Parts: sequence; structure tokens; C-alpha cells
Amino acid sequence: MPLHPQPPSAEHLRDLVLEQARGVGFDLVGVAPFGPPPDAERFATWIAEKRHGTMDYLERGQDATLDPRSQWPSGKSLLVVGLGHSRPAVELPGGGRVARYAAGRDYHNVISKMLGRLRRALLREGLASPGSAFVDATPLLERSHAAEGGLGAPSKAANLLDVRYGPWFFLGEMILDLDLEPTPAPGRVPSCGTCTACIDACPTDAITSPGRVDATRCISYHTIEHRGLVGHDLRAQAGEWAFGCDVCSEVCPWGGKAPDLSARFGTRPAFEDGAGEGGTLVDLLTEGRDEPNDEGHRARWQGSPLRRPRREGLARNAAVVLGNLPTEAGRVALLNSLDGDPSPIVRAAATWALAEGHLEDAGVREAISRALRREPHQEAARDMRATLDRRP
Repeated sequence: MPLHPQPPSAEHLRDLVLEQARGVGFDLVGVAPFGPPPDAERFATWIAEKRHGTMDYLERGQDATLDPRSQWPSGKSLLVVGLGHSRPAVELPGGGRVARYAAGRDYHNVISKMLGRLRRALLREGLASPGSAFVDATPLLERSHAAEGGLGAPSKAANLLDVRYGPWFFLGEMILDLDLEPTPAPGRVPSCGTCTACIDACPTDAITSPGRVDATRCISYHTIEHRGLVGHDLRAQAGEWAFGCDVCSEVCPWGGKAPDLSARFGTRPAFEDGAGEGGTLVDLLTEGRDEPNDEGHRARWQGSPLRRPRREGLARNAAVVLGNLPTEAGRVALLNSLDGDPSPIVRAAATWALAEGHLEDAGVREAISRALRREPHQEAARDMRATLDRRP
């Protein structure tokens, strides 16, 4: 009788897939069951409590997030991958900071290209079908699935921790129609233990309890995702952060020995040490002010995470930080924005910044009063009045 070869086991197929994922350069790889994430109930509660702020897309995609099979019924396994991005802190020339990851190429682009190469490799090896779903920015509860696949341990700051990279790694996913054996838990798993450094250090008390972050109080949310005005109580607490915030990751003991991977994503000239080529707070406030439809901003930050908040959001952020870190150059730039910025959001932020750092100057007080009298935007005018009402 002819012998029929046994089909490969789910564990063997998984190992082949993981080998291909490592081959394209991912640092962390794993396979999770394709179904509701372990933290589905917590996510639903978080949405119901409106902790997501103005990120309406999270609420719109809630059904798929709670059970991805509702959107991808042919999926059987979830490949989860991680890519380290640790690098030294990024300080802007003259003051101000951006999140470390923002100094280089946009991770969405980098990981998307890597996942594209991986998908083609899996197709060549017969480990994926042409209809396999290739996933990046989709309604998946990434960290929950990745933790289930063994990529890291959940932290009290609601990110994942790895023994080598700490909290400094990005996630990506790919939905496969192969029934793969899930990866076992790693032998050494990071633990927060009794440490509360991230909770204690958060400038806005956004970490409301271990593993729960209120986005409406988070500096990263307000400087990247939120459109419009930022609450007065949060502006001073934003401190030096013009884009994102790394405080919870910087104080985490697990991240202190992560390798310097700056070369992996490169560093834009604006953020090179001492360069200051378009990367000062004044630059971020004034760039593209007279260019229509954000065209200049999009071109200037092509391939950078700083495109995300758009020109208005980045200028608003810079104005707030200039209020927290007052300088003479900042005062001049803020007065110019108060007088001529096309965005009422930026004009209101400039008002707050001038009142915060320069109100002892009689000329500044008069400039704010004139700007308020001619401000046509009702919400901005209310915000400007609230700024003055807080000052003697």
C-alpha cells in the first residue's frame, strides 16, 4: 500500500510562520487564538465610560474589536509581532520635547512594509492564502492579543513589557486562515510587582488604576489624537511635551537597559542634536501658517508621526509648551500667532501661553484684550475670557 505523508501539525505550521516572521526582522513573534481578546470586557467598559474621549473611531469599531471574527469570519489564527524602537530622549533645540518614537520614520509605514514582505513570504511557502487579511491600523485590541500570544506582560501603564525592550516596542498583526497552535508563555515574564513608578509619575494622573488609562487626561492623547482646545487644567501639566509623552515608559525599570535602536528608524534633521532645522517650538508654532489646506505641513512632515495632529494641532501644542517654558523668542512668536494665525484654536492657545508666561508685560495684556475684542470664533473667545478670568 502507498504511504501517505501526514499533514503538518498545527505546532509545526506555527513554527514555520514564526520563522518567516523573524526572517523579515521582527524582534518578537507569537500566535494568539483568533477570537475575542482577553480584555474585551474591560475595553467595553472603558468605551461606555467615555474614557476614549474624541476618538470616535474606537467606538465605531467596537463590535469588531470585541470579536474580530465578526469582521474577518475566515480568520483562524492571529500572528502578533513586535519591533523594538528604544532610543535616547528627544529634546528640541531651545526647549520642549517630543516622544522618542516621533524622531524617526513613522512606525506605521515601517511595520506595514515589513508585514507586506512577510505576507509575500508566507504566500511563497504556502502558509497563507491570497485572501489572507493583512492588518495594521484596524479594530483589534492589539496589546491584549499580543499578551495572549506571549509578546509581553501587561503593565500598570497599560502597555506591554518585554525583558529586553521594556515598554519600547511597536506591535503589528496579521490574520491568517491557518489553524495554528498558539505560542506558549515565555519562560521569563516581566512583572510590575509592587512598583507604581508610572502611576506616581504621570503628570496628569491619567493612569487611574493599574492597567487603566483615562485618555481624556493623557498628554499623548491630547497632543496627538484630540482635535480642538485642551482643558485649562491640563495645559500646565503638559509641561514640555509638544507631541506625545514618554513619562510612564521612562520611569519604568524594565525599560532602562533597552538598546539604542535609533538607526532602525533614523532621525529627522529637525531632531538631530543641535540642528534646530525646523524643530524648535517657535518653528512648530509658526510653520505653514500661511499655507492653505495643511499642504506645507503635510509635505514638511512626510513620513513622520508629526503629521498626525495636523498643522493646527502641532501649533496648538507648541503654543502651550511655550507658555510653560517662556522665552523672549516665544513671546514674539506667540504675539504674532495671537494676531495672525488662521486657526482660532491656535489663537486661544497663544492667549493662554502669553497669560501664563508674560502677563506682567503691559503690552501683552493689551494685545490679548485687543485680540479678544475682535475674535470671531465663539469657542475661542470663551476660552480666551476664561484665561483672563484666571489671572488677577
